[in-house]
Amino acid sequence: MIKWNNTIFDSQKDATLQSASTDNSIGVWDYNAAQSKAKLRGHGNTVYSVFFSPDGSTLASSSGSGSFWSNDNSIRLWDVKTGYQKVKLTGHIGTVYSVCFSPDGNTLASSGADKSILLWDVKTGEKRAKLIGHIGTVYSIRFSPDGTTLASASGGSFLGIDNTIRLWDVKTGKQKAKMSGHSGPIFSVCFSPDGTTLATSSEDKSVRLWDVETGEQTAKLVGHSKQIWSVSFSPDGTTLASGSDDKSIRLWDVKTKEQKAKLDGHTHYVGQVSFSPDGTTLASGSADTSIRLWDVKTGQQKAKLDSHRDWVYSVSFSPDGNTLASGSRDNTIHLWGAKLD
Repeated sequence: MIKWNNTIFDSQKDATLQSASTDNSIGVWDYNAAQSKAKLRGHGNTVYSVFFSPDGSTLASSSGSGSFWSNDNSIRLWDVKTGYQKVKLTGHIGTVYSVCFSPDGNTLASSGADKSILLWDVKTGEKRAKLIGHIGTVYSIRFSPDGTTLASASGGSFLGIDNTIRLWDVKTGKQKAKMSGHSGPIFSVCFSPDGTTLATSSEDKSVRLWDVETGEQTAKLVGHSKQIWSVSFSPDGTTLASGSDDKSIRLWDVKTKEQKAKLDGHTHYVGQVSFSPDGTTLASGSADTSIRLWDVKTGQQKAKLDSHRDWVYSVSFSPDGNTLASGSRDNTIHLWGAKLD
């Protein structure tokens, strides 16, 4: 038996239950033992995005709409150490697809189906700004490494097509640039570690690289046979990873723009991919309900984590690399110990 948040849980029993999706809970897991340490009541619908604060003390999560009686278009902030929910933020009308912290940890950005981007004061929980410009769902947002710019990616709309990337001045909330080139919705955006390059992935089966200063497209990476859900730069900026509906993960050489490796193992769509802070491990979530850890150097699978009951949409490493968070369509978030023997 273990004690967590002043509540007694039977860890062996919880491990057998594996965080059933009907309880809308958050399970904390050690992936070496694949054993649940706790369950925390939380989101009432799909968890689309999880993101650690820069100091690793807080986890942000976002959720979306489902059936009429189970809509949960909220953002929640969790104390990683205690497991307590610190605050629930509401403001979006519709699914919240993406959340991310600013590099200084003082601002949280969120975006979603209502075509808006909201900036929140992390300390007070107050909404600081609403960024308007996209006419389609904003699927992904990321801060630049210096925190002065926010990038957003969008696609599709009943009012028209908005397959664009936009750059925003975080201080003023004004749009700085608009980049076009993808022929389908853009599902993921991320900055290179030095902030000079932006990578995007799309339904059009391509990954594209953009010069942040000029807004010009510098490369188009082609190899996936279906839409690409996510892209992620390695911490040293030399490698870009992409995850696709074609069940594969590709590693790209940023300098040469050539494919370095193709990682196969998932049996269904690959959602988000995320590098560990030291760059040695890549985590991937999939519609096959598993999370897989890959050795970046060899391309070999290091571990397969099975606990979710549905599509794993989001994976995120803590800044110290010791914890991996995953968000799923089973309405749960799992935290895993990220040190392999």
